[in-house]
Amino acid sequence: MSTPEYFKKKEDFDQKLEASKEIGLKWTTVSGEKVDPFYGPDRLEGSDYLRDLSFPGEFPFTRGIHPNGYRGKLWTMRQFAGFGTPEDTNQRFHYLLNHGQTGLSVAFDLPTLMGWDADAPLSSGEVGLCGVSISSLEDMEILFDKIPLEKVSSSMTINSPAAMIFAFYLAVALKQGVDFKNLRGTLQNDILKEYIAQKEYIFPPRPSMRIIIDMIEYCTHEVPQWNPVSVSGYHIREAGSTAAQELAYTLADGFAYIEAAIERGIPVDDFAPRISFFFNSHLDFFEEIAKFRAAKRIYAKRMKNKYGAKNPRSWWLRFHTQTAGCTLTAQQPENNIVRTAYQALAAVLGGTQSLHTNSMDETLALPSEKAVKIALRTQQLIAFETGVINTVDPLGGSYFIEAMTDKMEKQAEAIFVEIDSLGGVIEAIETGYFQKQIADAAYQYQKEVDKKEKIIVGVNEFVEQGEKVEIPLLTVSKEVEAKQVERLRALKASRNQDDVARSIQEIKSAAVDGRNLMPVFVEAARNYVTLGEMVEELREVFGIYQETAVF
Repeated sequence: MSTPEYFKKKEDFDQKLEASKEIGLKWTTVSGEKVDPFYGPDRLEGSDYLRDLSFPGEFPFTRGIHPNGYRGKLWTMRQFAGFGTPEDTNQRFHYLLNHGQTGLSVAFDLPTLMGWDADAPLSSGEVGLCGVSISSLEDMEILFDKIPLEKVSSSMTINSPAAMIFAFYLAVALKQGVDFKNLRGTLQNDILKEYIAQKEYIFPPRPSMRIIIDMIEYCTHEVPQWNPVSVSGYHIREAGSTAAQELAYTLADGFAYIEAAIERGIPVDDFAPRISFFFNSHLDFFEEIAKFRAAKRIYAKRMKNKYGAKNPRSWWLRFHTQTAGCTLTAQQPENNIVRTAYQALAAVLGGTQSLHTNSMDETLALPSEKAVKIALRTQQLIAFETGVINTVDPLGGSYFIEAMTDKMEKQAEAIFVEIDSLGGVIEAIETGYFQKQIADAAYQYQKEVDKKEKIIVGVNEFVEQGEKVEIPLLTVSKEVEAKQVERLRALKASRNQDDVARSIQEIKSAAVDGRNLMPVFVEAARNYVTLGEMVEELREVFGIYQETAVF
C-alpha cells in the first residue's frame, strides 16, 4: 500500500520528470496504449493480492496454473512444420525430433486448408507450397510413417476441414493399433476466427459450429486426452488487432464454443479441461506478458462464476504461443532471430504451456532446416541458460506489469459488453464488427510507422541501401504437385468404389439428420474417401459462406 510519505515523494519526482528532456518518440505500446514514465504502488490502489493474484496454481491463476511453474515441466517446444509432399514433411518431423523438439505441429497447404484435393482445378499452383499436401488417408499414413502416435503429441493447424483431417489421423492410429484414449494433441479447429481474421472458411458459421460441437462431443467420449479446439487469437493479431482486441476477441470466441457445447447438453466439466487457446506473442514485451496474465484471470473467473464449472482444471486457461510472424522483416532477416527471442521470452514469462518460435526466413520462404534449428535452439537457450524458469511468474508484483494486467482485463470486459450488445459472436461476425475494428487498428499502427513514431529496425530506420539477402532459402519443387496428383489418381482407381459410395451417402445423410458426423468421417477415411469428396457433400447440404463487406 502507498503511504502519505510516498505521495509527497512522488510529487517531487513528478516535477523532476516534467523538467527532464526526452528523445521525442511516441510513448505508447505497439497497440497504441499510453505508457507513463513511472509506475508505483498508487497504481495498484484497490487491488487485493489474494483476490486478484493469489499464489501460483491457485484461483484466479494470474500467476500460473501450476504451483511450481516450469520447475515441474517445461513448455512443449513445438515447431510448426509442413511443406511439399507427405514424404518431405515426414523427413522434417524426424529431423526436428532428433534435434530435441518435444511435439509435432503440422502446417497444411492452401488446398488442404480450403478442403480441395490436390487434383482439383482450384489447387493448381498451390499444392505443397505453404504447407504439406493432404488429400487422403494414404497421405496421412505417409506423413506419420515411423512416428508412434501414442508417444508424440501432435498439433494440426486446420480449421474448416479439421474434422476430416482429424478423421484421417484417427484412421492412422487405428492402423498403428493405438487406442484413441492414448492419443495426445490439438486441433486448431477455430472457425470463428476464420470469419474474423484469416478467411479460410467454407461453410456458413452456424453449420460450422455444429461440426465443431460434434468434435467436442466425440473427443469427450472417445479421445479424452485430445484438445478438440485451440481458440486462436494468433491470426486476429496478425491481421492487425491490438493486444486488448486479440485478448477479448479470442476469449469471446472460446466462450461461444463453451456455450454451444453446454447447449448441446455436454456437462461443462466433461469438456472444458480440453479446450485450449493459441496466442500471438508480439514485440511489445511487457504488454504481451500482461496480456497473458490477464487472459488467465479472466478465463478462470468466467468459467467458475458464469458457466458453473466445479473442476479446477476447467478454470485453467491452457495456451500455446507463437511468435509474431507479422513482425518479421525481409530486410536484414538475421534481425528476426533477435525479435523472435524477445517474443518467446515474453511468452515464457507469461506462462505459456507450448511454444513455436518463428524462423528468420519466414517472410521470404518456408523455413530452411538451418533456420528452423536456430528457432528451436532459441527456445532451448531461454529454458536452460537465462534462469527464467527458476521461479514462477518472475515479473509478478511489478507495478508496471500489474497495472497493465488490470488495464487489459478492464479493456477486455468492455469489449465483451460491446459484443453482447450486438447479439453475440456470430451476429457480430455477420455484421462485420470484428473486421472493421481490426482494420481500423491496423491502419492506425501503419500511420505511426509511416510517420516514424514507431521504429522498425531495417525498415523505416537503420536501413541498409542495396542490401542483398544471403541466407539459404527452402524451395518447393514443381514436381510436388505432379507427384501428389498422380498418387491421388492411383488411389481413386484402386479403392473399393462401393465402400466409397456408401460412405459418401452416409456423410450426406448424417449432415441432414443431425447425427454426430465424426464416426461417419472416420469410417469414410478408412474407406479412402478423399478430403475433397467429404467436403463437397457438406457443401451441398450446408452451402458456402459469403462475407459481408465492410468499409
